Amino acid sequence: MIQSIATGPTEGRERHVVLDALRGLALLGIALANFPEFGLWTFLSIEEQSLQPTAAADRFIRFLQYMLVDGKFYTIFSLLFGIGFALFLSRHSRERFIRRMVLLVLIGALHLMFIWSGDILLLYAIGGLLLTLFVGCKDCLLLWLAGALILLPVGLDALTEFCGVDFAAPFYEAWWREASAQGITEENFAAWLRDADSYPQMYAFLCQGAYERIWEFVSGHRLPKVLGLFMLGYLMGKRRLYACLTELPLASFLHWATLPALLLSGIYAWSATNGQPWGLTIHSLLYAVSVIPLAFCYVATFCLLYVKDTEHRQPSAFFMMLAAPGCMALTNYISQSLIGILLFYGLGFGFGWFGLIHIELTALIVFLVQIVLSRLWLRYFRFGPLEWLWRICTYGKYFPIKA
Repeated sequence: MIQSIATGPTEGRERHVVLDALRGLALLGIALANFPEFGLWTFLSIEEQSLQPTAAADRFIRFLQYMLVDGKFYTIFSLLFGIGFALFLSRHSRERFIRRMVLLVLIGALHLMFIWSGDILLLYAIGGLLLTLFVGCKDCLLLWLAGALILLPVGLDALTEFCGVDFAAPFYEAWWREASAQGITEENFAAWLRDADSYPQMYAFLCQGAYERIWEFVSGHRLPKVLGLFMLGYLMGKRRLYACLTELPLASFLHWATLPALLLSGIYAWSATNGQPWGLTIHSLLYAVSVIPLAFCYVATFCLLYVKDTEHRQPSAFFMMLAAPGCMALTNYISQSLIGILLFYGLGFGFGWFGLIHIELTALIVFLVQIVLSRLWLRYFRFGPLEWLWRICTYGKYFPIKA
């Protein structure tokens, strides 16, 4: 047992329920953010969206999505990634983490090229590799670097808007060259996956989708944002804040931060749903000062509830239910892609175009099913199936999967 703890992956009583439960919460938010893509609703033009029977409700849901969901949960996931990095380094070498990230590069690339063009794992793997370069930095320097990286996109967008420096233009052109080569045009783009009834047709879309995803990463300056959030999470992990929640001023933070974060998030959502009327730079600034602070409010609220829940007892069923999918986040993230394909693409059931409100309800139901299946799986097994394979390759040794 001692040898297993010293050289193997984190499991059982070594895990922190609050971190797994937060990861489960982030999975729910990511499903709510991604399923409009799986359901092909975001591919529709404004005119086509307005023809949906639920158009009025969809506009309201879309506003709430930008205000309460967009970017917030991938921010939480990024913070948890940084915390996980600190936990990993407390047990293992930086070289082993690099090996872990190289494997994640492979997983992300396979997911991107063969399953879904909206993959985030490849970006996380690259950010994780870059994070290893800052292990020796002092905490103060890491904090300043994180802030600078999070605000860097504002300056880059200003260069684009006011100086005409478009860093993403070559990637945009490469994307549409590949799309044209696959026979994909603006006219059939929204309907391609709905009508594709074979994997080769779907794969043609994935080929151009990989170029599109790279363009999205560059145009959205996602790498500096993610790396900055990784650094903040790494600092939290180094200080073990997750283990001393009762000593943190969570209630005071929420008292001062919640209302401004909500107001700024509402302004950001209005800008996003009205074509960024104040320009790209202001919209980018609104993202930085609203999305990330509100995500911190979510984390603080969740942790405060957890502290009150566990004051005189073990975590309640609510937190244990969220922790189950969080324990096998990689498996659940990939399975969300497979479920989305099965439900909405022509290759699967091809349910066609639904209103946004129905798609979001579907995402919620899918996550609830994942909770049930995750709890059932973990009753008999120690790891999720993909987590198990990832750990075997990371540590270069076999781990029994049965509980």
